[in-house]
Amino acid sequence: MMSFVAILVGGILVQNFIFSRFLGLCPFFGVSKSLDTVYGMGAAVVFVMTLCSALTWPLQRFLLEPMGLGYLQTVSFILVIAALVQLVEMVIQRVSPTLHAALGIYLPLLTTNCAVLGVALLNINQNYGFVESVVNGMAGGLGWTLATALYAGLRERVDGPHVPKAMQGLPLAFITAGLMALAFMGFQGLFKSLF
Repeated sequence: MMSFVAILVGGILVQNFIFSRFLGLCPFFGVSKSLDTVYGMGAAVVFVMTLCSALTWPLQRFLLEPMGLGYLQTVSFILVIAALVQLVEMVIQRVSPTLHAALGIYLPLLTTNCAVLGVALLNINQNYGFVESVVNGMAGGLGWTLATALYAGLRERVDGPHVPKAMQGLPLAFITAGLMALAFMGFQGLFKSLF
């Protein structure tokens, strides 16, 4: 039980895909302009990462490894991710057309989001079991959502006319993300002392 808690806390705070591994930055910067879009995209990321972890683990263990097809790992994982993203996109378009329009191009970009592929590959590289992989996928999605929500809240407060022209837009966004990454590094010491 403690290993699941460690994976969950580690995925959300310590090994956060945005601030520790620097994966999934394109949608992170794209949808973080307002908190309204963050929650919809965050739910999509959590769903896709969790389900991707649940589908790619047995694919690797029961098909690719026994048949000696390890070289097809990346291609097969991307195909699974693409199918999941298409499913999520169809559901969001049907349930909330407004959210679908607000997410724009960033929802289909989940197919090539390196954080989603990264969680699938990390599950295999860390030799996680099935349940551990699913927990790690969910933790990765929750960590991505937390990071993006915190960042969007800061970005809404920091952006404005009082910012010098040379710092408006991406320069300020990168500086803010860097400072948040430094703050998230503080969780590593806490994690090591608890686990």
